[in-house]
Amino acid sequence: MAGTMLSGTTVAEVMAELAALEDPKARAVNERHGDDHGVNLGKLRAVAKRLKTQQDVALELWATDDTAAKLLSLLICRPKAFSHDELDTMLRQARTPKVHDWLVGYVVKKSPHAEDLRQAWFADPDPVVASAGWALTSDRVVKNPEGLDLPGLLDIIEARMKDAPERLQWAMNTCLAQIGIEHPEHRARALSIGERLEVLKDYPTPPNCTSPFAPIWINEMVRRKEAK
Repeated sequence: MAGTMLSGTTVAEVMAELAALEDPKARAVNERHGDDHGVNLGKLRAVAKRLKTQQDVALELWATDDTAAKLLSLLICRPKAFSHDELDTMLRQARTPKVHDWLVGYVVKKSPHAEDLRQAWFADPDPVVASAGWALTSDRVVKNPEGLDLPGLLDIIEARMKDAPERLQWAMNTCLAQIGIEHPEHRARALSIGERLEVLKDYPTPPNCTSPFAPIWINEMVRRKEAK
């Protein structure tokens, strides 16, 4: 590990820097959300900004068992450098929510393999892997819906979201909301599905934040669009 150099700094030194940034209070908050690290994300981003893009270093950091190191690796990697199979393997290794979300959002979405992976993960029997497929599908619902079977997606959500495991349920719920927000022709059905299933209806929502309950989410975002 100490052999890899990054502008005069070894990977071992970066690991030591991350260890020094460990904050017990941050760890306690993160662990409530399933993330086993105690590094403030603003400070982590500052380290990434200093290191800049370094694919070899990113690979070495990813290979550790340290969640903060994995997060840092995702900030300094080169998304288009990964193969389809590498990204598939990485996703299956990304078992904490923040690593999973950053991998999908910061790396896979920028990859030329994003659509192939979306289709493969969408139907995966592992619900955490499937949630990545749904996250990529939600992105397409918003940005590039051509070719998507939106009524078919609503059929699946209606049939499976209520009893889906938590990570998959959240991803399906996001897709439901985005269909309702972005596609007026499907809005009434999306609202109806959300009202009937009541998924996340009682989720505690901080002040000035929009509830993840799909009907409230859809109506609020549509109101904002129409107010512009």
